[in-house]
Amino acid sequence: MHLSAHVDTFARDHLPPPDEWPDLCFELPELSYPERLNCAVELLEHADPARPVFHTPAGPSWTYGDLRARVDRIAHVLTGELGVVPGNRVLLRGPTTPWLAACWLAVLKAGAVAVTVLAQQRAHELATVCEIAEVRHALCDIRALDDLAKAEVPGLRITAYGGDAADDLLHRPAPGTPYPAVDTASDDVALIAFTSGTTGRPKGCMHFHRDVLAIADTFSRHVLRPHADDVFTGSPPLGFTFGLGGLVIFPMRAGASSLLLEQAGPRQLLPAIAEHRVSVLFTAPTAYRAMLDDLAGYDTSSLRRCVSAGENLPAATWRAWQERTGLRIINGIGATELLHIFISAADERVRPGTTGVPVPGWQARVQDADGKPVPDGEPGLLAVRGPVGCRYLRDPRQREYVRGGWNVTGDTYVRGSDGYFSYVARADDMIISAGYNIAGPEVEDALLRHPDVVETAVVGRPDEARGQVAVAYTVLRDGVRPDPEALRTFLKSELAPYKCPREFVFLDALPRTATGKLQRFRLRTKGDQH
Repeated sequence: MHLSAHVDTFARDHLPPPDEWPDLCFELPELSYPERLNCAVELLEHADPARPVFHTPAGPSWTYGDLRARVDRIAHVLTGELGVVPGNRVLLRGPTTPWLAACWLAVLKAGAVAVTVLAQQRAHELATVCEIAEVRHALCDIRALDDLAKAEVPGLRITAYGGDAADDLLHRPAPGTPYPAVDTASDDVALIAFTSGTTGRPKGCMHFHRDVLAIADTFSRHVLRPHADDVFTGSPPLGFTFGLGGLVIFPMRAGASSLLLEQAGPRQLLPAIAEHRVSVLFTAPTAYRAMLDDLAGYDTSSLRRCVSAGENLPAATWRAWQERTGLRIINGIGATELLHIFISAADERVRPGTTGVPVPGWQARVQDADGKPVPDGEPGLLAVRGPVGCRYLRDPRQREYVRGGWNVTGDTYVRGSDGYFSYVARADDMIISAGYNIAGPEVEDALLRHPDVVETAVVGRPDEARGQVAVAYTVLRDGVRPDPEALRTFLKSELAPYKCPREFVFLDALPRTATGKLQRFRLRTKGDQH
C-alpha cells in the first residue's frame, strides 16, 4: 500500500489482513490510477464550471462552479472550526439533496472518510454504525437531527446544515478561497458503506479513493456510456451505493448532471422525468413495474437509459417496460461490498431473464461450496473479482465473503454456455421441498406474468413431511378478489407442478428495507408461525 495521508489511521489499521483480501484486477488501461489520488478532485475539476451538475424540483440548478465553491467552503469549515483531520470518519445524514452531495465531496476533499447513512435509519441503527466505525463527527440535515441526537453516541459532534442558526454548517464563517485538497493515496479509505442487509449486525465496507473512480470507469463507461448532456435521476438514496454511483459519481465522472429528488417513489419519478427531461434513470424492478400503468400520462420520450439493480429483474417486467417505452432496461447485479454493478448488459446485448455478462474490468464464475467452478448450466455460488474488492471493517465475516481470492456474493447463479449469467436465488433463499429445488425468483417471475399480480415473494416454510413448502406472499391489483386456485391454475400452465406454491398469502404490501430491498426473512418468520 502507498504512504497514507491519514493522520487518524483507524480505517487503514482495521483493514482485513492482506491474506484475506480478494484478488484485484486492473486489466483495463483506464484503471491504472496514480499513487496519489483524491477522487473528489477528479469528480469536481474536469467539467466546465458553467455546466449544470445538480437540479432539484424547486430552486435554481447548481453549476459545477457553484458546487466547487460550496464544497471548498464546507471543507474549510470541517478542517478549521470543526477540527476534522484526514482519516476521521464523518457521518452524513439527510435526504437526497445537492447539499448532502456537497458535504460528501467536501469530506473526501479534506481527506476524511465519508460514512453516509440513510435518513430513515433510527437511533439504535445509527448508534451501531457510529460504534463500529468510531465516528466522532456528523453533518446532518436539520430535518433529520432527531434520531441522530437520540442515538446518544459518546463524543459525537453533530453539525446541522440547512437551518437558519448561526452555527449551521452553511452559515459558519469560512475563507472564500479554494480549498487545497488533501494529497490522499489512491488506496486511502474514502468511504465506509454499511450493508443494507435485512438481518444481523451491519457490516462496514471500506472503499478507497481509486474505487470510487473504478466503478465509473467500468460499468458507467463501458455499459451505461453516458453523455455530458445526460440528466440522471433515480430512487435510491445516497446512503445506498446504488444511488451514490447512479446519482453522483457516474454523472459527475461524465460531466453530466443529476436531478436529486427527496421523494423518489414511482409516483414522483414519472412527472420528474417529464418536467426535467431526464435521460438516465436508476431504480429498482418494483418501481419499473409500478410505473407501467401510469406511463401513458407522462412524456418519457427523453429517456434513453434505464438501469435496474438492488434485486432481481423479472423478465415479465423487462418485457412490459420494453413494450410500453421501446427501451431495454439495463439489468445489473452489484453489492455494497463491491460498491456497484459488476455483471450487466446493454442495448443489443441484453437478454431478458438474464443479468448479463461480466462488466469490462470484472471477472465472474459460478462455483460450488468448495470453491471449484461448476459446469455451465448448473447452479452454484456467484464469485467475482475486479478492481474493487470486499474489505470489511474489523469483521470476521470477511473470511466468509472472500474465499480463494474471489468475492462470493451469496447469490446462486447459472452461467449459460453463451457466457450469460442468470440469477436463481439468494443462496439462502433456495427452497428444497420433497427433494426438489425450487428457486423462489423463478416462481415470482411466473406469477408476475398474471395480469392481476402487482408484486410477489415466494419463500420456504418448514414442513414436517416435505422439509419445506413454497408459500407465495402476493399483492394484487386494487379491487381484485383473492383467488388462490386461479393463480395456482395459471402457474401450472407456466411451470412444472412441483414448483407451484402450496399456499398463497395475500398482503397489501411486501415488507421492504429503507432502500427498497425485499425483507424475505420477515416473510419466512411469518411462515414459521403458521
